[in-house]
Amino acid sequence: MNVKKDLPRAFVLTGAFWVICRNSLYLRELANRDITILVITPESYRKDAEASREDKQSVTTLITDVAYVQGALDKEASFNSSVVATLQQWQQQYSIIGAFAIGETLVEPSGIISDALGLRSPGLRATRVCRSKYLQRFYLSSFSPLSKIIAPEMREKIDWQTLNWPLIMKPATRHSSSGVISVDNEQQARAALVDYPAYETLLLEQRVEGQEYSIESLVQDGEIIFSSVTHKMTTDQHSNTFVELAHTVPGSAPENVLLLEAAQKVLRALAFSDGIAHSEWRFGRDNKPYLMEIAARTPGDGILPLYRLACGEPLESVIIKIMLGEKASYPAPCRVARQVYLEHTPGVLKNVEVKWPGIQVSWIADNQTWPEILPGQPQDGPELRAVFVHKKRGERLTSLLSSDDRAVTFFIDANCEDELDRLEEEVRSAITIDIEVYHD
Repeated sequence: MNVKKDLPRAFVLTGAFWVICRNSLYLRELANRDITILVITPESYRKDAEASREDKQSVTTLITDVAYVQGALDKEASFNSSVVATLQQWQQQYSIIGAFAIGETLVEPSGIISDALGLRSPGLRATRVCRSKYLQRFYLSSFSPLSKIIAPEMREKIDWQTLNWPLIMKPATRHSSSGVISVDNEQQARAALVDYPAYETLLLEQRVEGQEYSIESLVQDGEIIFSSVTHKMTTDQHSNTFVELAHTVPGSAPENVLLLEAAQKVLRALAFSDGIAHSEWRFGRDNKPYLMEIAARTPGDGILPLYRLACGEPLESVIIKIMLGEKASYPAPCRVARQVYLEHTPGVLKNVEVKWPGIQVSWIADNQTWPEILPGQPQDGPELRAVFVHKKRGERLTSLLSSDDRAVTFFIDANCEDELDRLEEEVRSAITIDIEVYHD
């Protein structure tokens, strides 16, 4: 570690600025340790980030400096040089003692700077492979569905007759389910190809029918200190997209043992060293787990708050301990928690209401901290904890093609899944989404 005793200790957080705001416990944890907080985020977030930092009530005032880097989300390694240049400058001002990628955007350059500075990280192989879907298929082929990598210059050379339908078509470097669709035949696939930029690498891969899961694993010094299965629901049940609609922590399916074993083998194959891994799986009808993708960063959506509801403690503080090299542990779940995203009719959002004692709707604008969702006691009855709206009144809502299109979500927890299922139906009935339907 490149520690300079005459300079203030600093920790670097990277990712989309709104993701850093959403996961504000990282900021509080570092501030409580009197560690200077530095943030690296894409240039596209500059305006909103600066507005947030000017708000004296915002937790973002804990950030000492923000660097805005150049790159494109759908172009490989495009942020690397800008991030490295930023760290070169900060090394003259601070003693960098840690770094962590909160969001997907800057995972790879975060791994590079951590390796160069001798900081704890998932490792170069893990951060590079986890950021690229085609490298995941190359490195982790024994865990993956059958897949064909389509480099940009190979699009006109695809031998469609050799492919087994249906297939999943996905871009190799995007995230949030952007561009991931199911195609049933050559005609659909050719029509879909024109919607991807000519420079993007794509994957055509076997569609695995089966339940979807994710696995969150805390790793320290190459050893898994906590791992748990999250049960997922997505839009693929009624459309050709794969937008996530619900997460349940912990999942309780009998296939959990096989899933956890497979996840452990994947982490070993990646030489994953320190941090949190978020892997996504489908359990096929052949009773085999298939790796959909893996990320070397904080899980998205509301999975972090769900673990706090289920286990009673926040993951963020444990992750910071790991990245600083402190002994870390995390308790097993004592409750079951769920986040649900409500589907909507396309139109203009007018209002959202919930008829539930003690619960009010929270309208969360971009770059605004999520309200803290505090856990209850293990013996508590079923509880609705929060209702969030991630769009603005008057904003036009579209069909769910990616995670960014979702608008309304709620968080619940209970002692068992049966209680949770009943509570979910009650909460769904208690929420009203007022939408003015439009016609194209």
